[in-house]
Amino acid sequence: MGDPRPPMVIFTGQSHPTLAADICSHVGIRLGDILVRNTSSTETEVKLQESIRGKEVYIIQSGSKRVNNDVFEMLTMVYACRTSCARKIVAVIPYLPYSQQCRMRRRACITAKLIAKMMCNSGVNHLITMDLHQREIHGFFDCSVDNLRSSPFLLQYILDNIPNYRDSVIVARHPSATRRVSSYAERLRVNFAVIHGELKEEEEQELDGRTSPPPTPMARGALIQQSFVCSYPTHLPNIQHKIKPSLSLVGSVQDKIAIIMDDIIDDVEPWSLLAAFLKDRGAKKVYAMAPHGILSGNAAEHIAKSCLDMVIVTNTVPLSEELISNPKISVVDVSKMFAEAIRRIHNGESMSKLFTNITQD
Repeated sequence: MGDPRPPMVIFTGQSHPTLAADICSHVGIRLGDILVRNTSSTETEVKLQESIRGKEVYIIQSGSKRVNNDVFEMLTMVYACRTSCARKIVAVIPYLPYSQQCRMRRRACITAKLIAKMMCNSGVNHLITMDLHQREIHGFFDCSVDNLRSSPFLLQYILDNIPNYRDSVIVARHPSATRRVSSYAERLRVNFAVIHGELKEEEEQELDGRTSPPPTPMARGALIQQSFVCSYPTHLPNIQHKIKPSLSLVGSVQDKIAIIMDDIIDDVEPWSLLAAFLKDRGAKKVYAMAPHGILSGNAAEHIAKSCLDMVIVTNTVPLSEELISNPKISVVDVSKMFAEAIRRIHNGESMSKLFTNITQD
């Protein structure tokens, strides 16, 4: 009898071809032949250079600094595969763009849900990603989601590359990261600390109309009396505005190696300020660690001038040559995790092995 599994093909867009090549190397197949380019008018053009009829297609496309282009490239590739009669389309997105916009904030929208709906409507049947900003993002998708973890690779990096790691303290960058940090600390058998009074912009206090009385209707250019049962706004208790507390540390880093952890490193300046804060509290060395290193702006310059001894990220997001060559930046390869996930899904095997003894979100 023949192999009941459909043939498999892996495509990649322009966002992170290096990671895609590494994943294909571990899986043991070549990258599929596809043309993805931007025309002179900056439109995205996708052409499949081989037949995928009846095949299981994996599309690798991570978020990068060209995030909007990356998103539309992914949607266009998925739709091209769908209209070419692919049996199953699996999107492999190591860093999901717009994942930080997953909550309603005043009059803003939940953009992560919009991205999820567009992906599912374009034809995605399954999503493989890593370290979502919030695990509730699972619910935005109408397809199955496998949220892989980078923690085994980051923990192994600490064991192999940080001397005297037993003399370290895992530091949560903000109170909401305490669960993630405590899980790392338990596996390393070290203490953890929490920074309170995180560095962020205070909530806007300007009048925006939310507390104003209802408008008086107009009729023929003149004011008329409202006929509402309650013509005046109901008296409510005064809302106490949130006041950001001064920066403080819950725990001790005196004569310790401090490892600041979060899920994303984007703007490096707040991290450098926290590093100086921990050095003032007696830390011998300060490391910054996160699964996703966007490192936007003048990140290389900020890191070189900061008190950070090392910045550790994975290769879920492509970095420029300037950042890769920076001696204070270390990149951990997680391509083996995605390759194993692809292999298990294609063979119909359980994914539970990849989620055994992992750290918490």
